[in-house]
Amino acid sequence: MLDTLVLLSFSVQDVLARVAARYDVSVTQVRLFGTLRDREPTMSDLKDHLALEKSSVSGLIDRAERRGLVVRTTGHPDGRTVHVRLTEQGAELAARFAGEVYAELETLLAPLSDREQRRLSQLADAILATQTSPLAPQL
Repeated sequence: MLDTLVLLSFSVQDVLARVAARYDVSVTQVRLFGTLRDREPTMSDLKDHLALEKSSVSGLIDRAERRGLVVRTTGHPDGRTVHVRLTEQGAELAARFAGEVYAELETLLAPLSDREQRRLSQLADAILATQTSPLAPQL
């Protein structure tokens, strides 16, 4: 069973990597865009959520910012707290990306009946409920 779970994870990661490559972004950037789809977290929150060093998050944001996909904003009156949000272009990219990922995942799940897909979703939700951070990516 555990081998099967690992193989399924590889299949999902392959979908993410394939679609990410079409847009010339890394899987880590994909995680960033998914995280930013409906929220404006702080740089510190992103560091914790993505499990990266502060310098790595800064570099990730710098690259996305140069492409016009994200912007940094200050959310604290003294300007010390930096938040990150998607630009309109970034939100459009994230939406296109999600659509392509969902289409490929639907193909992956096609051998399962609707009932089996709902059951898989319920089981995955039960697992993720104990693992998911408040900044869980939304594709």
